[in-house]
Amino acid sequence: MASEKSKLNWLRAAVLGANDGIVSIAALVVGVAGASTDLKSITTAGIAGMAAGALSMAAGEYVSVSTQRDAERAYIAREKRELKEDPERELEELVLYYQQKGLKHKTARVVAAELTEHNVLAAHLEAEFGLVEEDLTNPWHASFASAVSFVAGGLIPMVAIISLPQRIRIVITFMAVLVALAVTGYISAKVSDADKRRAVMRVLFGGAFAMVVTFAIGRIFGASV
Repeated sequence: MASEKSKLNWLRAAVLGANDGIVSIAALVVGVAGASTDLKSITTAGIAGMAAGALSMAAGEYVSVSTQRDAERAYIAREKRELKEDPERELEELVLYYQQKGLKHKTARVVAAELTEHNVLAAHLEAEFGLVEEDLTNPWHASFASAVSFVAGGLIPMVAIISLPQRIRIVITFMAVLVALAVTGYISAKVSDADKRRAVMRVLFGGAFAMVVTFAIGRIFGASV
């Protein structure tokens, strides 16, 4: 069964991927639509953008999480070495940690000693790094979640703009994107326990700005061709 940490990593990557997919593909197809009414051109640009974006997100997430996993493995190896070389000093570090958490010295020593007897490595990893040796971050999981959610997010503006009549496709796509961004902004804030209103307003402004700019660029260069 996946741990709480693993679930949060999956959800974080998925939400970020979906948000990036919505904004990136919306800006792309709206920009092309501003320059041309040719549905084939818009569709081709959208599909190419989704493929490139999904691969880019997957690769970036894999590299990022792999780097984090390497660091976690280094922490574990170092802690194992220090526990073997100087266990008394490591015990005192654990006592100090619990004192800093608010326990009296005598209580902190009892807690540290009991945790050391139970699983000394687990006690130090949790106290010093917030790690569980059996629950390291998985780069493949994060990479897959990011790529799939990017495509899922990108499908929202893509489907909206290619399935609507020309006279309303830009407006409805704009509205659909803002609704989708509001949802991802809310979920992102809830996952990170942040201010929901601020998070939603931030993604709405960023998405709207990206679409307005790319549409304007499409109009300008499309009219000059």
